[in-house]
Amino acid sequence: MCKTQRQKDLLMDSFIYAILFIIMLTMFYPFYYVLIASFNKGSDSLLGGVYLWPRSFTLENYRMFMEDPKWFRAFLVTIARTLLGTALGLLLTSLVAYGLSHRDLLFSKVYFTVIIFAMYFSGGLIPYYVVLRSIGLLNSFGVYIIPSMLSTFFLLIAISFFREIPGELKESAHIDGAGEFVIFFRIILPVSTPLLATMGLFMGVGQWNSWLDSAYFVQSENIRTLAFRMMEVINKSNAPMDAIAAANSASAGVTSFSLQVTAMIVSIVPIICVYPFLQKYFVSGIMLGSVKG
Repeated sequence: MCKTQRQKDLLMDSFIYAILFIIMLTMFYPFYYVLIASFNKGSDSLLGGVYLWPRSFTLENYRMFMEDPKWFRAFLVTIARTLLGTALGLLLTSLVAYGLSHRDLLFSKVYFTVIIFAMYFSGGLIPYYVVLRSIGLLNSFGVYIIPSMLSTFFLLIAISFFREIPGELKESAHIDGAGEFVIFFRIILPVSTPLLATMGLFMGVGQWNSWLDSAYFVQSENIRTLAFRMMEVINKSNAPMDAIAAANSASAGVTSFSLQVTAMIVSIVPIICVYPFLQKYFVSGIMLGSVKG
């Protein structure tokens, strides 16, 4: 009986692993195809038949990407907005969450009502556009940073997380004469690494992949983002290059599609490099923040 049960378990495990392997392939292969297409001549990719490895290996796609001022400038703008936006978002969200996490805070129910209402309801695109115009953020780099500095979703998670920190830590610091800012930066933040890592990655990915704000609120070509450039190429049949660059790219075998997949790889690689270092904090950060104190 035990042997039969073990055989059934082995069969079931093999079936589950096979299903998971198929799912993994279906999720991994599109990325792999984009990778090999970025190293293949664009003119050759148009002929089809490139499935497992580059048929006509080339680095011209990456050279054209780096030499095109629009793409390279968009890449730098995206890096800047991701680093600055994530850092300021973490700082402001954590500060507000720490203040709201005090259980004896006056009018705390009013604050939470406003936060929850703001999380589920908004005025829409046109009122949002009017607000940005009234405070002078349209067509500026600040439109990428300032509106996203406070995340209501992560604010609620951070409040719950901070409430789980033992109050004795803050009380002992108060006895030693420490103020709230000293307690926050020297005691609360060092023990909140899982929360900060989780929020930082999600905020960073959101900043890195954002293109709507660049499309709706920015007119200057100098501060367009990488995600917007990729959407621009997707929505156009020809690559965003001038006539001379187009002639040079044609001679090098570079096409709109090859430049697009190259931009995809360049935009994905930084996130892939950061993700493994922060993955271990995901479960602990989200689960601790979800515990109701």
